[in-house]
Amino acid sequence: MKIIVRPAVGADLTSLMTLYGELNPDDAPLPQERADAVWATISNQQGRTVLVADVEGAVAGTADCLVLPNLTRGGRAILFVENVVVGKAFQRRGVGSRLMEAVVQLGESAGCYKVQLLSADDEYVHRFYESCGFPARAEGFRRYIERHDPMV
Repeated sequence: MKIIVRPAVGADLTSLMTLYGELNPDDAPLPQERADAVWATISNQQGRTVLVADVEGAVAGTADCLVLPNLTRGGRAILFVENVVVGKAFQRRGVGSRLMEAVVQLGESAGCYKVQLLSADDEYVHRFYESCGFPARAEGFRRYIERHDPMV
């Protein structure tokens, strides 16, 4: 199985939305017009790269990466990673590992001093990240913000 990791393009949006549905099955799908508008913002955002793992023309996985400029660590940036998901049909076949290798390569090429991500409370997922060279090193904190629609 040949896995190619590349930046996502507009034609990948439907596949991305399917993967995000697997990641967050309780979320209502975005209407196509809204998804298109959000994609336009993402694709034009400096330092933002949505990677996809392509397996023989199928989008098998994705990771959303953002290079954040930084005034510490000698001005070296941080790469934040969000929405990492591998489609159920492609799990345990090397797709996630290849995707995370590409994430680290992206961080290296952007001159980042670290790659940072958060993970849900899932022991299998934690073992996966550790196997990719991401040991649990910090305690994470998050506060969810009450839902509102900024597009209205």
